[in-house]
Amino acid sequence: MKSFLKYTLATIVGVILASFILFLLSFGLIGAMIAAGDKPVVIQPNSVLVLKIDRNIPDRGSASPFGDFNPITMKFSPKTGLDEILENIEKAKSDENITGIYLQTGMTTPGISTIEEIRNGLIDFRESGKFIYCYSNDFLTQSSYYLGTVADSVFLNPVGIMQFYGLRSEITFYKKALDKLGIEMQIIRQGKFKSAVEPYIYEKMSRESRDQIMAFLHPIWDHMLTGISAERDIPVEKLDELANTLSINLPASAVESRLIDGLKYRDEVLDELKKLSGISPGKKVRMVSMAEYSKAPKKRKYKGLARNKIAVVYATGIITFGEGGEYSIGATRFSGAIQKAREDSTVKAIVLRIDSVTVSA
Repeated sequence: MKSFLKYTLATIVGVILASFILFLLSFGLIGAMIAAGDKPVVIQPNSVLVLKIDRNIPDRGSASPFGDFNPITMKFSPKTGLDEILENIEKAKSDENITGIYLQTGMTTPGISTIEEIRNGLIDFRESGKFIYCYSNDFLTQSSYYLGTVADSVFLNPVGIMQFYGLRSEITFYKKALDKLGIEMQIIRQGKFKSAVEPYIYEKMSRESRDQIMAFLHPIWDHMLTGISAERDIPVEKLDELANTLSINLPASAVESRLIDGLKYRDEVLDELKKLSGISPGKKVRMVSMAEYSKAPKKRKYKGLARNKIAVVYATGIITFGEGGEYSIGATRFSGAIQKAREDSTVKAIVLRIDSVTVSA
């Protein structure tokens, strides 16, 4: 019995020690990976900056070194923030090693306000004379297309899909379902335009709710059409007609309507990028991701410390008590950030960026 207890205790202690050592090794490995990832990136001549629009883009990337770590694949998948993207576009404008920007689109897109800021950054980038090439290998959404129209050329995979049917807003109503379940909603609201509770008390959209939704959808759509029209030289009326009649149902119809420049497979696109960036046919295109380019040194336009600064305070997610987190607005931390900026004599103004509900396009 004593031998059994001795060996059992030894096994338990061994498992604990092995787990502890494994934890230390894993922690050290992750730390080494983070340290390696923080090293400056050297950009080779004739490189192409890749801008992927295939996911939601936060106003700023995560400040946590473990925020982008996937424990399953043991890899870091950095989610570049809007602030980094705009800074990279500006940096690439004067970077002699960057020959142009390759804009890739996917099925998921950020909000239209984010798209607008990136689009303005690309318009400014064009002043450098460098190329912007837009390509969708699968799905070209309306907002991605609106962004892509600032490119020198827009191409779509021959078997890809393009959306162009205007903006919409959908609301699900639960009134009949609640009636069947015998549930009566008791709601107090002030004003006819407080429409958040309507799905629980009405069977369809009220006139006031419809009016306020149309009040913001129409200006956004008109603004998009104006921008597309200016870049593609297609009258706004013609663009509106294409959307209202659902004419863009096949990739070929997008070409016929002059919305895009043509249909190409990915290998053809890579060959085109080689020509644009001055790479010989037998070599690969030197592509630089946004995450990599964020680590590339930036040339300083001035020396010393700035005296007149503008502080940017980010408000992302729901409002909570305490410190909050990366994607929540903690009352203590948020008010502290404002106080810190207020007490800094070199800060002359504060820009408050609120990441709230977005309009999908």
